[in-house]
Amino acid sequence: MKICSGRSYHEATKHSWLSVRQNPKRLDWSNQPRSMKIYPPSLLRIKLSKEFPSHSFIYHIGGITAKKSYPEVEYYLRTNPSAGALYPNEIYFQARGVEGFDDGIYHFEVSTSSAVMLYALKEEEEGLEPLLKLKNQMSGLLFFVSAVYYRSAWKYRERAYRYTLLDAGHILGAIEAGSYLYNHAYRVVYGADLQGLNRFFGFGEEEFFLSSAVVAVPKKGVPVSLPDLALEQVDPAGVFLHAADIEKAYRETITLKNCKKEPRYPALSFHKDRWEEAILKRRSIREFSKNSISKGQLEALLEAVYMPVPSDCDEELMLYMVVNRVDGMKQGVYLRNEILREGDFSKKAGYLCLEQRLGSDSAVTFFILSSGCNYRALYQKAGLWGHRLYLLSEYMGLGCSGIGAYYDDEVKEFLGDEGMVLYALAIGPK
Repeated sequence: MKICSGRSYHEATKHSWLSVRQNPKRLDWSNQPRSMKIYPPSLLRIKLSKEFPSHSFIYHIGGITAKKSYPEVEYYLRTNPSAGALYPNEIYFQARGVEGFDDGIYHFEVSTSSAVMLYALKEEEEGLEPLLKLKNQMSGLLFFVSAVYYRSAWKYRERAYRYTLLDAGHILGAIEAGSYLYNHAYRVVYGADLQGLNRFFGFGEEEFFLSSAVVAVPKKGVPVSLPDLALEQVDPAGVFLHAADIEKAYRETITLKNCKKEPRYPALSFHKDRWEEAILKRRSIREFSKNSISKGQLEALLEAVYMPVPSDCDEELMLYMVVNRVDGMKQGVYLRNEILREGDFSKKAGYLCLEQRLGSDSAVTFFILSSGCNYRALYQKAGLWGHRLYLLSEYMGLGCSGIGAYYDDEVKEFLGDEGMVLYALAIGPK
């Protein structure tokens, strides 16, 4: 087994049949962190409007699409899914030469569907490009995805770093989906100077950056330098308790090693109105009808998932399938299109997903594993793959649910793979 950054954290945060019973989680509802960061009202806000394609793009990445009310609590659902609707990630961006925005550095304030200007680029040569290791000025949008980890740790404790990475991957997937409507290519940058970004944005220990994405083109021969100041941080959640193991895992996974670049772009080809509808209507399903899907539908899902993810650090992921109800396919365990074991494993799949019926009532239950060494990059890629499954399922009229909790070692034993279990997802008719 390779010794890689993040592996010790991953091993220490595994679930087992015994662990979930020995360590029941009791939530302190009176001290739940806020799920939305709000900067002071004195800062300039630009209300997002459908008038500008760039505004619609920002909204599609993480805008509010619905509200659910329960006794003593309300949930605001967004275009991006999040474990427990806790939304541990924040989105920042730099706009340069973009219609609808003055050149500057912004925070996407989800609560008001606004872009809050944190810093106006005063000179043409200023910008955050150096922290993305870009030599030239970029015309377009640069995105930065952070984690306010205690929003997840409040419920999921030490396992929360996993969830912040998965949810950040979903945001990267939302950038991919939105960039298709925005008619602009994108690429993921994992190797940005995260510590430099943390300093520039004035972050304390409550918040840290995980990744970035470029939806912009370079201006050749136009150098750029970092603004000579640091922004003032505001309390991102209202409540914070240190989690030494999560902060250690973050420090250990900042550095990337032996990265393989992926220069290719995904060849998305969808009806754009229907694609936008899928983005806005996407939900995590809670119950399947137990009906079948077609082999063609599954093949379309797999084609989309396996499209390249353009990035500076591409890690190999393994996508296993437990096929429960697919017309024209035998029941069993598959890796890509190869059947590894034939039989009805629907009950086993449900058991492995912490005994949730989603895993057994689905048409297909997926497990994403990896033996890669760049933990931060591979985990976010798993989230991006999950976002592709979510959106294409919705596009085809199917339901999807991401499952971040499972019996890690039993999944590995069942699949015969010693890699890290990163994510499970179930799809099927609603």
